Amino acid sequence: MLRRPGYLKDLVYCGIIGIPVSLLAFWFLAGMHELEHIVWVTWPHALAYGTPPWWWPLPMAVVPAVGVILAVRYLPGRGGHVPAAGLQPGGASKAALPGVVLAAACCLPWGVVLGPEAPLIALGGGLALFFRGLVRPPATPASTALMGAAGSAAAISTIFGNPLVGAILLMEAAGFGGARLVAVMLPALLASGVGSIVFTGFGRWTGLQVGSLKLGLPEPPQLDTGDVVWSVLMAAAIGAAVHYVLVFGRRTAVSAAARPLPVIAACAAAMAVCVSLYAVTTGRSPAEAALSGQTALAELAKDPRSWPVGALIAVLAFKGAAYALCLGSLRGGPIFPSLFLGGAAGALLAPLPGYGVVPAMAAGMAAASVAALRLPVSSVVLVALLVGHTDALPVIILAAVTSFVVTELLPTGPDVPPFRES
Repeated sequence: MLRRPGYLKDLVYCGIIGIPVSLLAFWFLAGMHELEHIVWVTWPHALAYGTPPWWWPLPMAVVPAVGVILAVRYLPGRGGHVPAAGLQPGGASKAALPGVVLAAACCLPWGVVLGPEAPLIALGGGLALFFRGLVRPPATPASTALMGAAGSAAAISTIFGNPLVGAILLMEAAGFGGARLVAVMLPALLASGVGSIVFTGFGRWTGLQVGSLKLGLPEPPQLDTGDVVWSVLMAAAIGAAVHYVLVFGRRTAVSAAARPLPVIAACAAAMAVCVSLYAVTTGRSPAEAALSGQTALAELAKDPRSWPVGALIAVLAFKGAAYALCLGSLRGGPIFPSLFLGGAAGALLAPLPGYGVVPAMAAGMAAASVAALRLPVSSVVLVALLVGHTDALPVIILAAVTSFVVTELLPTGPDVPPFRES
């Protein structure tokens, strides 16, 4: 394949196109972040509120409702992928770009409990095809798919800050190798996780020592037996809970496809009510239960003790409900809210005997992201990147495999209407 002139030309085009796509994706994310800051910080301060008041999400929800309805009814592409269907690397086009940008701009900064990854995938693929059209190289179905995938990978890497995560995520989401690849990778993941525990040890057991490719860095803290046992049990519970959140989202997506105006409006309003109820019951900022959870997750990881048990329970309940409502009706990605919910569940359960905060949050994030995405390898790599070191990698792998197996054994719910041009 590498010797084919056509493939080499496509490879060069992909490398060149990655530059403008990455730059535009960066400015898209910067614009979303700036608008989010204006809505949730600047405007409340201008009205003499230190933090957004409890009722703040209610008027803000009008923007996503109106924006998504306009994109669904009047623009090609219906505003992008339905997040309840998971990540869908295919289907992006030049014609869908205005609807994707409009829906994302009206959803992500205004409190919708979804992340930017799905709009980025659609944006990157559409931009790659747009720039390819300017150069006018020979177009074939294979080269079009290749260009779209390359553009999506360039765009998605901007949000994760790591090209490896973007590439693995898109390869796994695209289904290269199909079910046979999953059947091979799942036991390989499980065996590697168990093997890591055997050779690094946990508790007072030092493990087995053999030659390795270690660079002489300081040894990380060893895992305890409780870390492993609780992580597996927690992963099964989190996987099942997030799975049924996705099932609710799929059912909502079917209703929204048949009656977009009332369903989207009702879900946006119900989402805002959930976020406001969190603020009322806890006395904390409604922004913690709104938005993607990316900022709140960083704050939670930095100081878990600043979140009382009641606040953790409330954010799991109300943000989880808002997430379920958004998945099937509004536009965005499913990754970051699931990561936050998994991390919050881990922080809540970390006081269990023999458990630690780091392995608990890492296992919770892995279990929740696998249940939301059905991409075990990508979820392990992503959570390992977020944690920043490898000492919790065995429990991340075990939690991911446990969650994947549990969710695969549960009923999937209805099929989500596909991403399409009109």
